[in-house]
Amino acid sequence: MARIVCAGHVNWDLTLRVPRLPDPDGEGTVTEQRGAGGGSAANVAAGLAGLGHDVALLGSVGDDERGRRAVADLAAAGVDCSLLRTGAGETTVKRLLVDDRGQVTVLAADGANEAFEASDLPERRLAAADHLHLTGQDPDTARRLAERAVAAGVPVSVDPGCRVDRPATGTVLARADVVFLNDSEAATAHREGLLDRAAGAAVITQGADGAELESSETVHSHAGFRSNPVDTTGAGDAFAAGYLSARLDGADRGEALAVANACGALAVESLGARTRLTPEAVTARQSTSDNSGT
Repeated sequence: MARIVCAGHVNWDLTLRVPRLPDPDGEGTVTEQRGAGGGSAANVAAGLAGLGHDVALLGSVGDDERGRRAVADLAAAGVDCSLLRTGAGETTVKRLLVDDRGQVTVLAADGANEAFEASDLPERRLAAADHLHLTGQDPDTARRLAERAVAAGVPVSVDPGCRVDRPATGTVLARADVVFLNDSEAATAHREGLLDRAAGAAVITQGADGAELESSETVHSHAGFRSNPVDTTGAGDAFAAGYLSARLDGADRGEALAVANACGALAVESLGARTRLTPEAVTARQSTSDNSGT
């Protein structure tokens, strides 16, 4: 069992299912709605805990009902929430519109999810970790955490998301052993030369086409698993949890891509940003598809 610290956003998600997204000046019909915990770091932490790892979450929520529910959900999933900062404003809420194709539009509001600081991670907790995963946070906070992890000899993975073009992000990527990007983020990173400075491997998700891993030594790819998308929210987080779990369990990069794609496929087949990942569910998902990687 690996010991992992995930640092980043903890949100409350309000998911609204609509047949299609409305046109400008139009009106849409909500056919289903639900509230649940979200946030990229929280999603990855819950996924890793479900896959059998010892996971602590560094982040921040408000001292309100949504924050308490978000923390309770994470604790129930097996995540150590003792590093969460509570009370700095209201819990961040994201409203997600999901159409019948599984495509998502996100409406975000400011909140408490970036109130935590790098100094909120005690040195002893960082030194005891086998891995630090950074996602969904202020790039300067990520940079400080990455610098501390490197100094402590702790491997680092980073998912910069839409902030891939921020000035501080390049410094973070240069300290990362693994970088997670989607197609559009990878295009930006290549254009800005960020991956040229990255220290480790870049794992690039390609939606229904699977994923590819690029490093200075090799390229791996996996074609993914067929799925019937219901909601693509959180698929990248499930993918990252699967990849990290497999690697920490001793899998090679190609095997880890297969596990990650199975986790991503599980995530898109249910409504909401967080899917319960278990080793049994991943094995079953892999066995139901004849897709294979290279």
